[in-house]
Parts: sequence; C-alpha cells; structure tokens
Amino acid sequence: MRAALYQGPDAPGDVEANVAAIAAAAARAAAAGADILVTPEMSATGYNIGELSAQRAEPADGPMFDAIAEIARKHSIAIVYGYPETVEAGNYNTVAVVGPDGALVARHRKTHLYGDLDRGLFVQGDTLVTQFRLGDLTCGLAICYDIEFPEVARAHADAGTDVLLVPTGLMAPFEVVSRILVPARAYENQLFVAYVNRCDVENELSYCGLSCAISPDGADLVRADAAEELLIAEFDPAALTSGRTINTHLPDRRSDLYGPLASSRGHDETRSNG
Repeated sequence: MRAALYQGPDAPGDVEANVAAIAAAAARAAAAGADILVTPEMSATGYNIGELSAQRAEPADGPMFDAIAEIARKHSIAIVYGYPETVEAGNYNTVAVVGPDGALVARHRKTHLYGDLDRGLFVQGDTLVTQFRLGDLTCGLAICYDIEFPEVARAHADAGTDVLLVPTGLMAPFEVVSRILVPARAYENQLFVAYVNRCDVENELSYCGLSCAISPDGADLVRADAAEELLIAEFDPAALTSGRTINTHLPDRRSDLYGPLASSRGHDETRSNG
C-alpha cells in the first residue's frame, strides 16, 4: 500500500480553495502511484474557523462529498478528508474516506474533543474503531486528539487494524505528540501510523507540521518539517509480520490483571465502515 500524506495550509472557511488544494494534492499523489491520499483534520473547511464551522457544516452526502468524490474518480485514488458534518444532534468533527470510484468507503467522527475549541463547535462521536480494507491491509481512522489516548490505538490493534490513519491539526507547542507519542503508539501496538498535520497559521493557531508515517518498529518512514509538503510512504505487510514476531507485547499482556482496559471484548460491536 502506497499512501500520500498531504501537509498543507488551508484557506480558513474557504471550501472552494481547500477543495482545490486537495485536488492538486490528489493529482500529485496519483502521479506518484499512491493508492490513497490522506489530508489533515477539517481539510475541506479549515479547523480553527469559529462560527464559520457551523455555517460550512453539511450532511455526509453534501456538496463537499460530491466534489471530493469527483476528484477521487478523476485520479483513481482513495481520499481521506475532513469536514464539519451536520446531523440532528449537532455537528461532528468528521473524516470521510472516498474510494477511487467516488463511493463512500468509511466515515469516522472524532471521539475525544479538544478543549473549548472542539467542545464549543462539535458533539463527540461514539464509535471508537472505524475500519476499512485497502488492498491487503486493514486501515483504521482516528482524528487528532484521539491518538493521544492509548486506549484508541490499543482498541485498533485488538480489532486488527494494520494502518492507522490520523488526520490532525497539531499546533505549537505540542510537537512532542508527533515526535514521541505517535511513534510510541505504532511500536507498542505493532501497526503503521500515518499522522497528517496541517502547516502555517490559522487565526491564532500556529500549526507545527511534522506529518509522518511510522513503521511498527517505531521508526520514521517519512517525516515533514514545518512547510507544505506531500510525503509518499510505503506500508509493507511484511513489516507487520516481522514486527509482530519480534515484538510480543500484545500477546504477552496480562489481561487477567488489567480488567476491562485491556479487554478486546466489545470491539467487534464498535467497528464501522460508515
């Protein structure tokens, strides 16, 4: 599986400009032979955009979906993008996966809301593990703050996720998340992690970039600095087999002592493909 990670700036609240940036990244990703393009949190609208978030919110099958679906079909590439999704209960911070045929593959709603910024705009999702298949690998979805909770990555490991895709909006001074925590999540759970941040400044937030793809041994496959960049990463199933043979933390767990925190019971019920 070859993935393209687009670390880009956004035009806050300008859907047309953001979709155009995703389209340009998709063209470059397809030319590089990527199977999937992963973009940052709220990539279609901007993240820290205040009341514009509610104004730009739309249903899962709204105009933004139609635009991304057309891009996916044009370039024959799967695309992961973020947007504010409106439902009767409120608005979700959502990422959707559109297949190369333009069909919806999966949708995930952010489960862990960050501070007043998130809580003032969104309601929390209640599905912990969302998965879909791409080629020979099982992919999972998490959004930004979700990955900072060890239970999220562990639930994905227990559910069989091979590649965890994490669109994010990480700002300074929290670079430690990308540099230390994300590699630790990959290593301790024996899976690939693609952590895709934005860059530049959005209102008062300075995004730190540092998008990366991490292998199951905790090493960087690719890593950006703070500027706009399109990274290409290869996720080789052989690395999963090798890593899971060498690193036996998962089968060596004492679930009888940990109780419900380590139990995989119930994860089947939380799986979703949209």
